[in-house]
Amino acid sequence: MRNKFDVELENLNLDLIRMAAMAEDTITKVLCVIEDCDTVGAREIIEDDDTVDAMARQIESRSMKLIMKQQPVAKDLRMISTALKMITDIERICDHAADISEITLTICKNLTIDRPQHIQKMGKTTAQMVHMAVDSYVHRDMELAEQVIELDNEVDRLYDVVKNELLQMAIEDQDKIDQIVDFLMIAKYLERIGDHAENIAEWAMFSETGVHKDRRIL
Repeated sequence: MRNKFDVELENLNLDLIRMAAMAEDTITKVLCVIEDCDTVGAREIIEDDDTVDAMARQIESRSMKLIMKQQPVAKDLRMISTALKMITDIERICDHAADISEITLTICKNLTIDRPQHIQKMGKTTAQMVHMAVDSYVHRDMELAEQVIELDNEVDRLYDVVKNELLQMAIEDQDKIDQIVDFLMIAKYLERIGDHAENIAEWAMFSETGVHKDRRIL
């Protein structure tokens, strides 16, 4: 009975890793969408969002069945709880990437302003956070998870820089305010992706320690 449970638990873990890998791929694509007006990539991201949602529902169902069928010990329960928490953040990362893609499809029909100078750096830093957060879970690397949490401050700083760039653009040319607001929304979605990457890192730490944000839960 325990052997079967271990196999099911490992399958749950593999499903979670596959979903996280898809989120990594999505963030890599969205950087090209922003920088190069990659409309093909944008549409792929939007279409793939339904696949990610379906993966989340599958993991959620598998997790609940494991809890109902068995009486998991603390370490097993931490892993199942982590899966249920992480799928929400992974799903939101892909949702925000789809939001960015939809905005970009509109902007790129008639781009009349320069992209904010620091938005690509912000995107790359956010993508790095997602990659590191997933790795911290896969490899049970608590130091890497800590680095992700610290890196969120840099994304927040870059968001403020981009916001100020856009504000200056708005002051200089109010006729282009619609595209300026669109880029501000893109920056905000990137900042939120960073927040979700930080959450993933925190849940990766919880899966190993039972501690979440300095508070022991399990």
